[in-house]
Amino acid sequence: MKPQKVIAVVVTYNRMELLKKCIEKLRENHPAQIIVVNNDSKDGTSQWLENQTDLLVIHQENLGGSGGFYTGIEKAMEEGADWIWCMDDDVFPHNDCLANLLPFTGDSSTGILAPRRLMDGEIFTNDFCRYNLTNPFRSMYQKRLKGKDIQKPTEIVGTAFEGLFISRAVVEKIGFPNKDLFIFCDDTDYCLRAHLAGFRLLYIPDALMDKEHFFNHDTWAERQKKKKWKRAYQVRNSAYLNHHYGKNFAVRYLRPLNNLLGYLLTIAVAAPLMKGYEWKDAKILTKACRDGLAERLGKM
Repeated sequence: MKPQKVIAVVVTYNRMELLKKCIEKLRENHPAQIIVVNNDSKDGTSQWLENQTDLLVIHQENLGGSGGFYTGIEKAMEEGADWIWCMDDDVFPHNDCLANLLPFTGDSSTGILAPRRLMDGEIFTNDFCRYNLTNPFRSMYQKRLKGKDIQKPTEIVGTAFEGLFISRAVVEKIGFPNKDLFIFCDDTDYCLRAHLAGFRLLYIPDALMDKEHFFNHDTWAERQKKKKWKRAYQVRNSAYLNHHYGKNFAVRYLRPLNNLLGYLLTIAVAAPLMKGYEWKDAKILTKACRDGLAERLGKM
């Protein structure tokens, strides 16, 4: 098998210290090139990157994770990558992570590889083995690996942009991530597109990455206030996924509305009692759901 040209793509936004650690760990894996997409960070990241002569750095406006991976993967393809190793700035590959992924690149039917992620030494995973596009009363994500003792490469259908290892053939066939999703569900969307295009996705338990554990000392109300803008993307993008890929009317419309209803009930209970929610949030989330069902995407 000929040597594979691996180019790593890291998307970062205002997390300079995490980015430094991520890059340090990536360098230990010796990919052919490291591309960093800086989503208009304001914390000194730009200045630090200017002094890293071994990195290919792209500065752009904040286009979210999906827009960052769109830009990075596009550049990696231009640079001749055979495999593209995508990650956020808060994951740190072990020094043999890449070496444990490469043996599985020889099968042309395999298009995406996913490393095992650890948080505080414990297995952290949201990988799953089946999509549910027909039953509106069950989650889209079925046969999750979470909590299972997986000791050998396992076929999956979905994972996260946290070490996602993508073959050139996948990008040539299905294109780039949907940059209009901004954040949330962009990885699910990309994996589903690869799966529907006939590629195999494999979870590789011997390829290890550590994921940063964020300790949040805020009160419940403070956490909810900070999550508001993210929650709107979550509602909109999950509605989009169900509408776009659902196999029947119930999945395309009922599942998103059921998801929205859960949030609206929480607002109805919490708004009069706590500061984490306000009545106007119901209007924001309802609009987000409508936009997802209408497939109106982009930065909100």
